[in-house]
This record gives sequence, C-alpha cells and structure tokens, in this order.
Amino acid sequence: MQADDRKTKPTDASTDEVLAAVTSERRRADAESVLALMSRVTGVEPVVWGSMIGFGTRPYTTADGREREWFRIGLAPRKAALTLYGLTAYGSNADLLDRLGTHTTGKGCLYVKRLSDVDEGVLTELVERAWSGA
Repeated sequence: MQADDRKTKPTDASTDEVLAAVTSERRRADAESVLALMSRVTGVEPVVWGSMIGFGTRPYTTADGREREWFRIGLAPRKAALTLYGLTAYGSNADLLDRLGTHTTGKGCLYVKRLSDVDEGVLTELVERAWSGA
C-alpha cells in the first residue's frame, strides 16, 4: 500500500454532523433511513469519509495502479439525489435493479431521488448482497 495522499479518507466527524448539513428534510430523512438499514445489515459502525458515510473497508486499485483502501458500501446525501456506493460495482446486481424502482446508476453508484420511489425490500437485498460480497 502506498502513501495516502488523497483528500477523501476516514475522518473523526460524526454521521450526525453529515446529516445535519443536509438542508432538505426529505433527503435527510431518506439518508437517516438508509444509514439505519446499512448499520443493521453490516453490524459495524459507520465512518465519515469527507461528506460520505462508509461501512467497512476494502482495497481497490486506481487507474494509475495505486492500491487504496475504500469503504465497502456507503451513502452520501447529495443535493440532487441520495447516492449509494458499492451496490452496483462492475454492473452487478442487474436482477435486483430491475425490481428496485425509480433510480439511476453511474460508475459504481446508485442514485435515488426519493426513497419512497424504491422497493425497500429490494434495497435491503442490494445492501445485503453488496456487504456479503456476492
């Protein structure tokens, strides 16, 4: 593992601080619900990574060949959408995404504008599958 010069890394900030900074009450409530879901599934304490909340760690290799640590799964209550990390890595979980409800995906990210637009049972399956490494 090489020296860690990246800006986004674990901090001592609390999840309460991250959530308190969310101005939209609905987005904050959605983030609190997903935080509780991820906490329940993982059984580990969340860690704040910049403005993101992560669970567990895993190694990954960047495009320049550096090996880094990153969280296994996580979330960020962004202004445009609640962003969930680690649930769609490498195009995985298409079977569950087909049943999830209204969402979009990016490279390794799942974007949800309203938690009420997705099936919570399917979201739980996504989190469980991502956490178990399946």
